[in-house]
Amino acid sequence: MGEMKQTRRELAAAFRWAARLNYHEAVANHFSAAVSDDGQKFLINPRGRHFSRMRASELVLIDTAKIDDDGIDYGVDPTAWILHSHIHQKIPNARVLMHSHMPYATTLACIEEFEFLMLDQNACRFFRRIAYDRNYSGMLLEASEGERLASLMTEGKDVLFLGNHGVLVAAPSVAECFEKLYYLEHASKLQVLALSTGRPLSLIGDAVASATRKQWDEYPEAAQMFLSELMKILDEESADYIK
Repeated sequence: MGEMKQTRRELAAAFRWAARLNYHEAVANHFSAAVSDDGQKFLINPRGRHFSRMRASELVLIDTAKIDDDGIDYGVDPTAWILHSHIHQKIPNARVLMHSHMPYATTLACIEEFEFLMLDQNACRFFRRIAYDRNYSGMLLEASEGERLASLMTEGKDVLFLGNHGVLVAAPSVAECFEKLYYLEHASKLQVLALSTGRPLSLIGDAVASATRKQWDEYPEAAQMFLSELMKILDEESADYIK
């Protein structure tokens, strides 16, 4: 199977599972995958399509060198390509981007000056990987906003908390990106629940958090195994995602 075809199928599967897990919002939110070395060409969801109905063939191939100011020619929401195009081009390792308003991570992004807590094993995966945008200024309709947000993801930061908005996750592959999104929401849910108790929190120290992050990074093939299982479930229950 060709690389482009496989990427389309994996990305379509990620959309379907994001809907099942309530990581989507109406027909908003966007996932993308770069298919050129310079990041100028990438696959992304079309405007107005619900995550639960996404099919591999329906993903739009964008070339940012040719796009007009509002993206209408491609049938893609302008807030999507403005954000995704700048990050794909400026951060070589950000081959796949997933932007979501998933509820628990977004809740944390709405707490003033909040920084992700090293509260459990899953949280340690994100030790010193998160950048924070604390300057929400409305919908992403200006190229300067895309450039500004891309500039925040430096020094190995591959997760961006968008204040009063949502989150963005970057990774080299669809499998790694979706698994990271999954664990981010799980860790965020635990933090919201723990904070809601009003009791003192037992936090993990930096040394152990750093070592645990390294263990996560070195855990063999976990992301690909996870996505493979998710795709097998879709193959059994709604195989039209690959069309």
